[in-house]
Amino acid sequence: MDLRGKVVIVTGGARGIGREICVGAAAEGATVVAADINLAGASATCEQIQRAGGHGTPLEVDVTSEKETKEMAATVGERFGRIDALVNNAAYFYGLKIQPFTEVDPAEWDRVMLVNVKGTWQCCKAVFPYMKKQGKGKLVNISSSTFFSGIVGFPHYVASKGAIIALTRALAKELGEFNVTVNAVAPGYTDTEAQFTMHQPEFSKVIAEDRAIKRPEVPKDVVGAVLFLCSDHSDFITGQTILVDGGLELH
Repeated sequence: MDLRGKVVIVTGGARGIGREICVGAAAEGATVVAADINLAGASATCEQIQRAGGHGTPLEVDVTSEKETKEMAATVGERFGRIDALVNNAAYFYGLKIQPFTEVDPAEWDRVMLVNVKGTWQCCKAVFPYMKKQGKGKLVNISSSTFFSGIVGFPHYVASKGAIIALTRALAKELGEFNVTVNAVAPGYTDTEAQFTMHQPEFSKVIAEDRAIKRPEVPKDVVGAVLFLCSDHSDFITGQTILVDGGLELH
């Protein structure tokens, strides 16, 4: 996927799937901005990119802050002259526990929605003026296969990832006239540090048995779909959700 000359922002780029997207985009020639509330983690991502000969810049951003998301877009626009793609990967998931919906703390519910939904909306809103001005742009929102499976135990997270798909479709309709595409990628159960706060690592082997491709999913598995949607190869695709889960859910 040729991303040479493109500037790509990845929120939640400090670890897990976000880090792999950053590394993958840089390997395809993009200038990558790893934006995260965890600046040390974002810096580690960019050090990995630079050791491989790529171009990566860390940026401390809290996606729940409208001010900080606007500053993110302004910093990237001024430094690099353009914003070609935004991957909205930042999410509140790490540390959530499986529990009945009646026991979810209302404050935790609000935090999940604030980060996952409002944060995505604010980041899209922040970069859109730059994409509109340059006549093209790519917005890629990370959803989750939990929306399709309706998995029990963390309804606030599932609801937030369903909202991401709804937002993706609404923005695709609104931004198409500006040649800005808006798509989503929905990973399945992926072996990450965050997942292992909920389940023991052995659980991924149980999930793998129900997949068409019978192995655990790892962060790198998500990268190809994301980079395709950031590239010129997807210029006539918008409003879509690509499910990347090895054939667990078929839709």
